[in-house]
Amino acid sequence: MGFFSKLKASLKKTTDSLFNKVDVLVNQFTKIDDNFFDELEETLILSDIGTVTSVNICDRLREEVKRTGITDTAQVNWMLKNIVADMLRGDNAIDMSTKPSVILVIGVNGAGKTTTIGKFAALLRREGKKVIVAAADTFRAAAIDQLNVWTDRAGAEIVKHEEGSDPASVVFDACAAAKARGADVLIVDTAGRLHNKKNLMDELKKISRIIGQQLPGCAFETLLVLDATTGQNAVNQARLFKEVCDITGIILTKLDGTAKGGIILPINDELKIPVKLVGVGEKLDDLQYFIPEDYAAILFSGSSTQEEAVFLEEDED
Repeated sequence: MGFFSKLKASLKKTTDSLFNKVDVLVNQFTKIDDNFFDELEETLILSDIGTVTSVNICDRLREEVKRTGITDTAQVNWMLKNIVADMLRGDNAIDMSTKPSVILVIGVNGAGKTTTIGKFAALLRREGKKVIVAAADTFRAAAIDQLNVWTDRAGAEIVKHEEGSDPASVVFDACAAAKARGADVLIVDTAGRLHNKKNLMDELKKISRIIGQQLPGCAFETLLVLDATTGQNAVNQARLFKEVCDITGIILTKLDGTAKGGIILPINDELKIPVKLVGVGEKLDDLQYFIPEDYAAILFSGSSTQEEAVFLEEDED
């Protein structure tokens, strides 16, 4: 199954929920008016997209309707597809421009952080990259053993210490190993103790400082793993983590197990954090790079039969 097909399959519950509601709405109205916009806004809010983002989407749709002069509701799905894709574009690629590049992975326990690291390592290995993983989540019981299993499956190397050891020392040794072994990418697992933000902040600052000292000038990303099934709670987690550290991107897991896949939109729109990877299943190869155009095309794939060029064309004057 190709990447697009996997994403489409994983978003089926979301598409069935969100698109079906929009499609029903489109078929109920014969023209685009204020009543239509009110109903659409409510539909988006109830689909776990959130109030702020739902209002923003409707405002942009109003602007496009006014600009193009379109009055037929049959065009709405197609217009929404373009609006959503445009909202999600920007900084979706992961910076791996140096050797080694460093990717710090953060997230609360239960979000799928450890399995996601294994899948990400496998993705990079399929691209021909040499990957080292630092097992710096040293406080959670069995976290190191679990990560070891996933790195073995992915064909990546692991740097680990005993459970309860200093995470910063693991990162120090991992940086040295990445340099000595010619690694392309160093992935750093971290503890997810969001309930004690100060300790987490201090730990992440210490880890980042060591990486800066040992691998000066390296490409550096901090990716937050979020569980899509938690819906608006994922947005709240992202907001809290953003207070603790400089997040460069989101990895959204478990898209295949939820009808709340629209949560990508408020994360990006409200918090201005781009989604960079999505989990589309439980298998080792079920993690893929996020492509906004694919996501939008799947989410609003439905009944609009005319993909009119007028929406994409700029005014000639």
